[in-house]
Amino acid sequence: MALGANLGDALETLRWALAELARLGEVRAVSGLYRTAPVGGPPGQPDYLNAVVRLQTSLDAPALLRALHAAEAQAGRIRHERWAARVLDLDLLLYGTQVLDDPGLTLPHPRAWERAFVLRPLADLNPALRHPVTGESAEEALARVDQRGVAPAGLDWPASPDTGRDAGRYAGS
Repeated sequence: MALGANLGDALETLRWALAELARLGEVRAVSGLYRTAPVGGPPGQPDYLNAVVRLQTSLDAPALLRALHAAEAQAGRIRHERWAARVLDLDLLLYGTQVLDDPGLTLPHPRAWERAFVLRPLADLNPALRHPVTGESAEEALARVDQRGVAPAGLDWPASPDTGRDAGRYAGS
């Protein structure tokens, strides 16, 4: 799943979100943290911090999405304008190889393989990960998208005592 934030103390919010994800299952891998320019939405937004997490959970995809929305709300996210600045954004990118097109949930995420701010950290975790429909790998998709505006954040990440993990241990897993 993808994590992003660009309001308030984004780094602390993402650390909190990582701990919340650990309550939903086992955090198996955490990407590096990237500072990214906003894509779409109203002009003048601050840059985002973005990462990707691989979570093993017993929740089914709809229940996991509900839990992610609850965590966003708990962090103070208010959904008022599409692609607006946000305290926390948690997106379910993939759920194994499941393909789903329901009104409340589309899997894989419909724009994940188009966005460098998702693909760069996703490729950190598993460059060979294949899109369940197109078969394109994360690395192949990253090579074809515009990566301007995506750079390593250079911040201490992750620092959650609940996971006890660092990005270096999980890169490429």
